[in-house]
Amino acid sequence: MANINFKHLRYFWAVAKEGGVAQASAFLNVTPQTISGQLKLLETSLGVKLFKKSGRNLVLTEAGQRALGYSEKMFQLEAELEMALLGPASNQGSLFRVGVVEAIPKLIAYQMIKPVLDLADPLRLVCREGDIDTLLADLAVHKLDLVLTDCPVPPTLRLDLFSHPLGECGTIFFGVKDLADRYRKGFPDSLTGAPILMQSKESSWHSDLRRWFQTHKIFPSIKAEIEDSALLKVFGEKGLGIFNAPAVIEHEVIRQYGVIPVGRAEDLRVRFYAISAERELQHPGVAAITGHFRSLLSSMEGGSG
Repeated sequence: MANINFKHLRYFWAVAKEGGVAQASAFLNVTPQTISGQLKLLETSLGVKLFKKSGRNLVLTEAGQRALGYSEKMFQLEAELEMALLGPASNQGSLFRVGVVEAIPKLIAYQMIKPVLDLADPLRLVCREGDIDTLLADLAVHKLDLVLTDCPVPPTLRLDLFSHPLGECGTIFFGVKDLADRYRKGFPDSLTGAPILMQSKESSWHSDLRRWFQTHKIFPSIKAEIEDSALLKVFGEKGLGIFNAPAVIEHEVIRQYGVIPVGRAEDLRVRFYAISAERELQHPGVAAITGHFRSLLSSMEGGSG
């Protein structure tokens, strides 16, 4: 197969996005004959049909749909390259890409990442959320600069990555005033029969909480298992059950959701890690995140001791 002509690909993209040759002609300010000819050359080069007729309209074939997806990615990279090479000198080298594992509560992710935006030499932050396997794979090929997570690199992943412990804290159970008044006395034994909202099975905190219940011989009534940490707190805010959150965000949870502590579980530990492709954390954005969050956890643990 011959090399793909970038101009031909742009004409194809315009036809697909604008809905036809005539519309693409107006959008690109070239004649319809030019676009039709370039499309034929592209299809000949690729050896596949990208469009088929449906009445008087052109619709994408299956191969065309795949080609559209790849072409959009290519044009996005083109735009990023232009920005990197032609943009102001102050923006060059300033991109900082952080991946946050879905299990990390949004309030904690904010506390972790905010120091990056407060640096004297500002960085342009790109923040992505996803599952740990996908984020670590992107980190390994340098699509990310750092991954924030609640566990070290899984031993099953054969990637040359480094786990940096940021610290740990205990857990606090929260509920609306009615639930807190009802279940605070005798905590944690009082949680037997209590309505509990917990993280979904995909979260490592789900299994940790299950083990904690078993250790303390607590048999709660599990009302819901919710993947999104913010949605779980909203359910708790509405009085649908008691939920747990890391102690490091106690004040933010109380202020934002109007709940109060039911009890503190210092033996239910939550751990945080920064994972990088380098053994030494030298990037200024990485240093800002790790230094600030370690200090935050350390001062909180010292204050509770």
